[in-house]
This record gives sequence, C-alpha cells and structure tokens, in this order.
Amino acid sequence: MKKVLILHGPNLNLLGTREPDVYGSLSLKDLNTQLSAFGKEQGFEIYCVQSNVEGELVNLLHEHGFDSKGIVFNPGGYTHTSVALRDAVASIESPVMEVHISHPEAREDFRHQSLVRPVCCGSISGMGVEGYFAALRFFMGAE
Repeated sequence: MKKVLILHGPNLNLLGTREPDVYGSLSLKDLNTQLSAFGKEQGFEIYCVQSNVEGELVNLLHEHGFDSKGIVFNPGGYTHTSVALRDAVASIESPVMEVHISHPEAREDFRHQSLVRPVCCGSISGMGVEGYFAALRFFMGAE
C-alpha cells in the first residue's frame, strides 16, 4: 500500500471552532477521517498528524520524507516564518504539496510570502478543505 502523510501545522487542531467563516466548520478529526477513507478507497494509506510545535513538524518531515508517495503539508502560520520547515522540505526525497484552507495572498500582507512554497512541488490554497483532497488526487495520479 502507498503512503501519503497529511501534516497539519499550528492551530489546525482548532479546525471547526477557530474562525469558521475563514476555515469552515469541519473538525480536524472529521477531516482526517474523510481523508483516510478517501485514501483507503484509492489503495493508499493516509497518515494524518497535527502539531503546534515547529520542531515536531521538522521531525515528522524527516521521518516520513523518504518513504511517502507524497506529503500534503499545511504549515499554518509557520508558512511565513519558518526557515527550519523550508529546509526540512528541501532535505527530503518525498514531494511536498503546500495546502492552505484559506487564500493567504487575499489576507493580511504578512501572509503573502511563503518560505515553504519554493521547495514544494506545488501549492493549493483558497479551496477550503477540498484543497487537501485535490493534493491527495495529485499524488494518487503521479506514478
């Protein structure tokens, strides 16, 4: 079975309750359940994990970045600040797709730059949680 890591960054544990007008009302648990079920239907093992801690996200990228078909990564607020996450993505073999529920470029100025995006295979934003499924479909079709 092929593995895809879904890596959720800071504050995504509050999905469904944090700013539902921006991020929607679906909880992280429910999103992960849907992503896992979708992956299983397609013959993929989906491993979902969330952390608010930058170093833990780096460790997870290192741990899964050499044996995953792909990594769907929402770095949250670290998108705009973390050289460490950028370097971790650049250091692994598995392709990484940056995903954002909202559209950062349509929000505050400080959200317009992504340090992570240049070392990713692509980026999806502004599609709500559907962006996660679009990223999964990308990896499922990439042979």
